[in-house]
This record gives sequence, structure tokens and C-alpha cells, in this order.
Amino acid sequence: MFSHFYRGWLASLLAFGMILGGERFASAAPVRPPNVVIVFCDDLGWGDLGCYGARGIRTPRLDRLAREGTRFTSFYVAQPVCSASRAALLTGCYPNRLGIHGALSPNSRIGLNTNEWTIARLLKARGYATGMMGKWHLGRPESLLPLRHGFDEYFGLPYSNDMWPRHPTAKTGTYPPLPLIDGDRVVETMPDQRELTRRYTERAVSFIERHAESPFFLYLAHSMPHVPLHASAGFAGKSPAGLYGDVIEEIDWSVGQVLDTLSRLGLEQNTLVVFTSDNGPWHFYGNHAGSAGPFREGKASTFEGGVRVPCLVKWPGHVPAGRVSHTPWMTIDLLPTIAQITGAPLPPLPIDGRSVWPVLRGAPGARSPQDAYYFYYNSGELQAMRSGRWKLHFPHKAIVLNGKPGGLDGRPAATVELPVGQELYDLDRDPGETRDLAATHRRTIRRLQRLAEAARVELGDTATKQPGIGRRAPGRVE
Repeated sequence: MFSHFYRGWLASLLAFGMILGGERFASAAPVRPPNVVIVFCDDLGWGDLGCYGARGIRTPRLDRLAREGTRFTSFYVAQPVCSASRAALLTGCYPNRLGIHGALSPNSRIGLNTNEWTIARLLKARGYATGMMGKWHLGRPESLLPLRHGFDEYFGLPYSNDMWPRHPTAKTGTYPPLPLIDGDRVVETMPDQRELTRRYTERAVSFIERHAESPFFLYLAHSMPHVPLHASAGFAGKSPAGLYGDVIEEIDWSVGQVLDTLSRLGLEQNTLVVFTSDNGPWHFYGNHAGSAGPFREGKASTFEGGVRVPCLVKWPGHVPAGRVSHTPWMTIDLLPTIAQITGAPLPPLPIDGRSVWPVLRGAPGARSPQDAYYFYYNSGELQAMRSGRWKLHFPHKAIVLNGKPGGLDGRPAATVELPVGQELYDLDRDPGETRDLAATHRRTIRRLQRLAEAARVELGDTATKQPGIGRRAPGRVE
């Protein structure tokens, strides 16, 4: 897997046509490449939407998005936590390669290196307008904020909405007041979080309206449903599922506003829309957390509930409508896929993702382009991997609930440190990771270990004390 990386590009826009993944688009005038919209939620669980089996939470617009596009059931994040997951989404790289681990604190002196190519930088070079609204969490100092990473405009929080001094999970007295940033300037401290989803949405709609005549990339990264939960007056107290349901139903409204704007401006047919989450539910918070559906555990673990998340993709005429796909893929694959469908060259530095365009467009026999996907956590420890139907865990200590109930009303429950050995699960038959087959499938384990060793050589592994020859330095503030 790591012997080569995507370089170059598969297609360029031509004056009279364009070839995309085996499809031809012809015109008597230059073809406008598709707009790209990514909606990225924070701590949304696999089972939190109606189209994924949620009960008591009404998500009519997201359910409609699933009907009009493709719903993916085996979509993964690279790490089950904020900053690392966002780095992977935007760069097409495993976070280990970039030196980004876990969730960066407001006082962190590192962030995403400006040498890295984000989706925004890639598309900006292709002539796109690029805008971000919401949670950044890849470096607080102005030198590391979104405007330094290819975004033309930014409006949102630089890190998680619980990272302020008086919040119960904060390191009291060490965090600054929560800043709301417009561009690279703080415009408010301690904004009313009840209004965040609405304000992000209004700015997102404005961005689309202002750039309707040219290709654009919109990255709408909601702060919710990360605790502390907040919903605006129009949604508070309205869901049968309580405050958590209120928050999800407002996110559903937000997605509806974006989709309606695309339709109103005649952009729907030429816009790729992706909806997903940065990790599984923060189930330690009980009734203030979501559901991982049939999967084990949640955020902060590399069991399926922590790394498998909902994913809906729509692009009329290109991504099949009403389809459900079980093919595994990961956030790292988004950048090279977007590069292919927009005719943009790939970044000059090696990346880990591969284009999944045949999977998205439902090509006959399309399979995941990766031999395996790897799940790091705990500052660079390789904890698990998936290859086909198989999920292999490596020895580590997982922070879990292990069957205990979560907390109530914004307070987390006490967690358990669970020793995990070398464990093998057949996800086709056992998606809940309940039956360890390691003792009876030694040949499969040997095959997966060979793949894992190649990953360790390239990306490192603190558990085996391998540095990783392909790792790069994060951005630093002197």
C-alpha cells in the first residue's frame, strides 16, 4: 500500500469537454467543474439519523439527502477524535504522517503545517472560491488558521466549544475565553452557543449566494453535537429525544438550508455534497451523546463505534440515487477523489488517500482502492486496522464504558481502561466486535500483520517504537 502514492492527475478540464472517471462530458463551451460542499459534524454517531435507524430524532432533510444520493454504511475516520480526524479529512493523509494527534488544546504550539495541501488549497489553485464556517481545531495562532490553508474566508471557533475555563471538562484557569473568529480576527468572546448552528448556516448560505457564478468549495464544520449542547429557540425543547435530539434536528434544518440554496440558484445538478462526522458519539456523556448504532463503544476508542460514522453523498446524475453501499472507505480518500472529479493535480507531497470515484458513481465491480485502513490513537499508537471484512486490533489499552451507562445532563460518566489484545473480528458477520476469532484464523492475522508492518515503516507506531520514514513535521509557533 505504501510503496507508491498518487501523483499527477487523471483529467484536466478541456475547452470542449472533460473526462471524469470513465464518464465523458461534452459541451460547446468550457465545462464548469462541480462545486463541492462538505458538511462535517462533531461527535455525530452512526445511529443518529433517521436513515441510519434513529428513533425519536427527526431528520427529514438528511433522510431525503440519503434518498437522492448514496448512503454509505462502512465509512471511516482516521482517528476517533477531533483534530486528528480533521487533518485527515482536509489533507488526504493519516494524521500520523502530519504530526497531528488527538485534540489540540487552545494553548497548543502546533497545528497543521502550512506546507500541507488541503482540499481548499487544491481547489483554490484550480480557480475555486473557498469558504469555511465552523470548528477549525487545527491550530489556534493566526499563522495556522484557515486563511493560511487555502480558504478565502472563515467564520467560526478555532477549537472545541467546551474549551473555555469554566466548562466542566476544561483545565480551569488555563484556557482563554472562547473566541469567535471572522477571517483571522476575534470578533466575539464567549459567543452565545445557542446561535452557533444558525449563524454558521447563514454564513454558509451567504457564501453560496455570493459565489454562485463561479466554482466554489464550502466546508461547513458544525460545532455540534459536541458537548456542551445548545440549540436555538426554534428547536430547543422540540425533539422527543431531548436536548440531543433538538441539536440534531437543527443540524438537519441547516443541511436543508444549504440544499435549498443550491436548488434555488440552479446549482444542485453541478454540486457534490458530502455529509459526515469527525468521529463516533462521545458516549461517556450519556443522554447528551448520540448512538453508534450496532457498533461497539464510541469516541476515543478504535472499536467500530469510535471510527465508523454516517456518510451521505449526492451529485445528481453522477452518484446514484437511493443506493446503499457497504464498501469501506475513509476521509483520507476524499481529497484525491475531489481532485479527480475537478481535474485538479494532487499535492506534491505524498498522501495516503486514493480516489474512490468508481465507488461513488457505482461502477460495476467497484471496490475499495485500499488494501487496508489503519486506526491510530494515543499519540501515534497503531491500535487497529480493517482489511475487507476483517478488523484486527493490536494490543493496547482502550478507554471505554464497557457496558456501563453514560453520564447525565452534560456530566460524563467514569470510564474504564480495558486491555485489548490481538483480536480479530469478522465485521460482515459480527459488526459489534463481540466474537474474537484470532485463535482460529492465524493465516488471516499473518496477512494483516504484513500490511500493518508496511504501515509502521511509513507512518510509525509508538507501541513498537518505530519512527516512520514518511512522517512530516506539524506547523509550529515559535
